[in-house]
Amino acid sequence: MVIFLRKKVTITLMFICFIGIITTLYLMKDSKGDAKTNLLIEKELEKNVYINDEDNIDIDFSKLKKTNNDTVGYLEVPITNTKYVVVKGKDNEYYLKHNFKKKYNIAGWIFADYKNKADGSDQNLVIYGHDTYDGTMFGSLAKLLKEDNIKDKDNMIINYVTDMGQKKYKIFSVYTIKPEDYYITTNFKEKEFENFKKKIKERSIYKIDVNLENKNIITLSTCQNHGVKRLAVHAVEI
Repeated sequence: MVIFLRKKVTITLMFICFIGIITTLYLMKDSKGDAKTNLLIEKELEKNVYINDEDNIDIDFSKLKKTNNDTVGYLEVPITNTKYVVVKGKDNEYYLKHNFKKKYNIAGWIFADYKNKADGSDQNLVIYGHDTYDGTMFGSLAKLLKEDNIKDKDNMIINYVTDMGQKKYKIFSVYTIKPEDYYITTNFKEKEFENFKKKIKERSIYKIDVNLENKNIITLSTCQNHGVKRLAVHAVEI
C-alpha cells in the first residue's frame, strides 16, 4: 500500500512538472511573438523622435497621443536598449499585459506609476517595465549592475522628455531587493523625501558621489530572478 502511494505521488509530481514545463515553453513562445510585435511598434514610433548632435531630444507628442492618449513621455537609458515612449494608465496593472497600441501583449510596455503626474515635476517619478527574455522593455537594465558599465560617465545619464521639455538625471543608486513598496513611494511629507533619498542611496551596490539635496529623482523598476527580486535604478535631476 505504501509503495503504491509513493508511485502515485511520484506520477502526480511528474505530471505537475510536465504541465509546468509545457506552460513555460508556451509562455516563452508567446512572449517572443509579443516582443517581436513590440519591436515593430518601436520602429514605428521612432519616426516621431528627433535627436540632434547635442543629444537634445524632440518628440512629436501630438502624433503619439493620437495613437495612445495615455502617452506622457519618452525615456532613454544609455548602454541599455531602453528608448521608449512612456505611457501611464489608470492603475499599475494594465500596461503589464498591454502594449502601446492597447493590444493584449505579455511583454507589456514601459509605463509610469499611475500616482505620478509623469510631467517631470514629481519628487519621485517611478517607471516600470518587464525584464524580458530578449532584452527589450527593461530587460537590459541589468547591465547597470556591472561595475565597468556604471563607471562610464556617459552611461550614468538618463533622459526623460515630456511636453514640458527634456530633463536629464544622473544615476546615484543601483541595487536588487525583495518586492516592496518603499522604493516606489511617489508622495512625501516635509523632510521625508530627503530621508528617502539618503536611504535608497545607501542601498546602492556602488558608491556614487552625487548631491541629492532639494532635487527630484526618477526611479526605474523591473523584476529580477523570475520575479523573486526587483532591480531598482535611481537617478537625480541635474
